[in-house]
Amino acid sequence: MEFGKVQYIDNIDFSLPPDDPVTDRLWQRLAPAMKEPLRVHVGGTEWGRSSWVGRVYPRGAKSKDFLAFYAKQFNTVELNTLYYGLQPPSVLQRWASMAGEGFRFCPKFLETISHKQQLVNASRDTGLFIEAVRHFGPRLGPSFLQLSEGFGPDRVGVLENYVRALPGGFRVCVELRHPAWFGAGVSSNMWSLLQELGIGTVITDVAGRRDVLHMRLTAPIAFIRFVTNGLHTKDFQRADAWAERIRTWAGKGLRELYFFVHSPDEQTSPEMMAYVIGRFNERLDAGLRPPNLANGGQAETLSLF
Repeated sequence: MEFGKVQYIDNIDFSLPPDDPVTDRLWQRLAPAMKEPLRVHVGGTEWGRSSWVGRVYPRGAKSKDFLAFYAKQFNTVELNTLYYGLQPPSVLQRWASMAGEGFRFCPKFLETISHKQQLVNASRDTGLFIEAVRHFGPRLGPSFLQLSEGFGPDRVGVLENYVRALPGGFRVCVELRHPAWFGAGVSSNMWSLLQELGIGTVITDVAGRRDVLHMRLTAPIAFIRFVTNGLHTKDFQRADAWAERIRTWAGKGLRELYFFVHSPDEQTSPEMMAYVIGRFNERLDAGLRPPNLANGGQAETLSLF
């Protein structure tokens, strides 16, 4: 991820800010009877890395089998490939069949919707996107709508019209990037609207844009994009802090967590995902299967069946 990327991180304050009052209002809205065990999903942004053979995938693994092996190690993926164009239904159905029962695909809305049309006159492409991703069936997680850095609060009416037109029951999380969304003078009406519609937010933890670490939850689902710095010591400290914050949220009513690890060139993502899974199992009782990563490229043989 190039967004928020910086060359040096030594002087960056990576501490998690306090929860925003928007999040506090969410917990107040959730009746105690609605609270349920937290469902935890941890994954990366792709499965097609040939450099993961011998680490994430067994030696000799073929690219056509990478997804099946990935889904044995992790239980979600941030599906950015659909941002650039839709795949045929047969491809999406095949991907779904290669993943396990508890696996979730989290597709990114089409670029034509979010960046080119900027939500205006986008109903046709939105319908095509929703129709396509529903081919994932029960393995479809929340889709995420990433708005451009130029889409600011002056266009809140456009955003409202768009999200109100989405079909009921279609789960969405919205990622805002324009700095003005996070200023003190921004009206809370937009956040209240998302809460009203049950639409979640995307929280991004990245070095160069600490404002997008806004800590506003508008639905009992956390969609977190965790951008690491090549297994720097601070990355592990940050993951520890997230485990504690999510534990607090779980106690207040958080129902689902999607935690996506990004790293430079995605080379070290598997190791960080493994660390995160270990911490979440320890602190959240997540019950996730620890990934089988090998040292020195000596992966144990994994069976597809």
